Amino acid sequence: MKVLVCISHVPDTTSKINFTADNSAFDKNGVQYVINPYDEFGLTRAVWLKEKQGASVTVLNVGGKDTEPTLRKALAIGADNAIRVDAEPSDAFFVAKQIAAVAQEGEFDLIIAGRESIDYNGGQVPGMVAALLQWPFVNACVGMEADGDNYNMIREIDGGKEKLSASLPFIIGGQKGLVEEKDLRIPNMRGIMQARSKPLEVKAPVEAANRTEPRLYSKPAPKSAVKMVDAENISDLVRMLHEDAKVL
Repeated sequence: MKVLVCISHVPDTTSKINFTADNSAFDKNGVQYVINPYDEFGLTRAVWLKEKQGASVTVLNVGGKDTEPTLRKALAIGADNAIRVDAEPSDAFFVAKQIAAVAQEGEFDLIIAGRESIDYNGGQVPGMVAALLQWPFVNACVGMEADGDNYNMIREIDGGKEKLSASLPFIIGGQKGLVEEKDLRIPNMRGIMQARSKPLEVKAPVEAANRTEPRLYSKPAPKSAVKMVDAENISDLVRMLHEDAKVL
């Protein structure tokens, strides 16, 4: 079985975010990048399939050369090889087209992607890839177990969880719960050394139009100052909630 794991190269949540070009472009200066957390859950599940069922695991990123350290980390975690499509991931449809092309060329059986990336939070790419390939798609997936040729999955839905089963090929949009946080793989020294010699292939992008383009970025409004209220002064608290916060 061949598993393709989509890896997004996203800013660490502790990074300070700024914009340039009159707030129309993201400023990458001084930003630390990591594997998208949702993708990390998916990668760990893929490595589990490798260990339990002998699957081969390929990680894929659409991005420039600066994303290669993130791919090398994925290799150190346990992926067998990596592919980088040499293009700026500026549009969800464009990225989906690249992933679908790689999946078709490589004849992969299973695609594991994160539900969304934590930078733009679009949540569009996995569903688009499924539509392009005409594969079944399970989003918000929090559980996946192999049962012979079938796979039993659990996904979150409004007000509960839903159990599904599917046979290969299919694609999932994974999230926290696909594996337990305590089971996430951390690269060890042996894995880091092995990752240096694992293949990382660079592919030219296939032709695809960008369907969207960013026009303006803005930061959330700064939080207002905290007002402290004496625990004995309940009437003042009620007045502030009513007149200032307007929640009563």
